[in-house]
Amino acid sequence: MEIKLKYGIDNLLFGMKEQDVIKILGKPDTQYKDEEENVVFMYNTRKLRLIFYKEEAFRLGYMTTTNPIVKLFNTTVIGKNWSDVFPLLEKNKIKPFETDTVEGMISYFNEENWLFFHVDYNEIVKIEVGAVFSDKDEFDWRF
Repeated sequence: MEIKLKYGIDNLLFGMKEQDVIKILGKPDTQYKDEEENVVFMYNTRKLRLIFYKEEAFRLGYMTTTNPIVKLFNTTVIGKNWSDVFPLLEKNKIKPFETDTVEGMISYFNEENWLFFHVDYNEIVKIEVGAVFSDKDEFDWRF
């Protein structure tokens, strides 16, 4: 599973509809609506959560994973120390990061790529990636 910043993960592209994702991954293990009426697909073995935005005609706009095989710049990052991954991000011009700490867990956010790293005990435990915005302040769909 390769994260492709601004595009998605593997062949899942931001802007896909539910049926497009089902053709690729099959039916989700769990499907529900969140508090904003967005549709959420959960794939347990892939450790992947996909969110289809209601206000955007249920297009795929957000992905969350805890899968240890996920790669960014051809490098696995889940389970790695933030201090080991940060230089890789800098090398690939992924900066700056805003930080937030909740109950000891630090979140690093890069707005340009809509990329979150959640770090607990200096270990990356979760990655979130979202569709980015165009110069017109609209989603830059890739599908």
